[in-house]
Amino acid sequence: MTAAGAQVPGPDGDAALVARARAGDSAAFATLAGACRTRVWAICLRLTGNHADAEDALQDALMAAWQHLGSFRQDARFSTWLYRIAANAALAVVRRRRDTPFAVDEHDYLIVVDDHADQHAERDRVQAALSQVPEPFRTALVLREYGELSYEEIAAHQNVGVQTVKSRLYRARASMVALLRAG
Repeated sequence: MTAAGAQVPGPDGDAALVARARAGDSAAFATLAGACRTRVWAICLRLTGNHADAEDALQDALMAAWQHLGSFRQDARFSTWLYRIAANAALAVVRRRRDTPFAVDEHDYLIVVDDHADQHAERDRVQAALSQVPEPFRTALVLREYGELSYEEIAAHQNVGVQTVKSRLYRARASMVALLRAG
């Protein structure tokens, strides 16, 4: 079971659910996507850096997965395929945001008092540091730590060799340590 209560499909269950989803069964797709939604959300949030953009990226990723389900080759787990789509969607949102003029939203100034202020402050500190890590390194780190993808899966996603992924992860972690110590 996932946190949302969705049944987590196994390897054989993935194939059956994918077949049903390809036939137009939206409930089967919802089961597949729901089983890994928390990690997909984490990937989107870590790559975009804020909830609004992460929500956009999550929706874009789920729509793209539904629309392109026929291209899923099943040589990897459905979740791995969806994580790659989510990372691409999040990066696309970040690129669009860079191309959009800065606008100030009145809600940006609202201060919310929370019982977990220390946790939120630490999470914000980590997110701020992560946003300063160069994009290829940040993407590799997020896919590894939040998406739990293997080195090989990250290499395929980034179209680089496994050694390059290991180097990117090392550099991303070193950057995070330096940024957090300085911050």
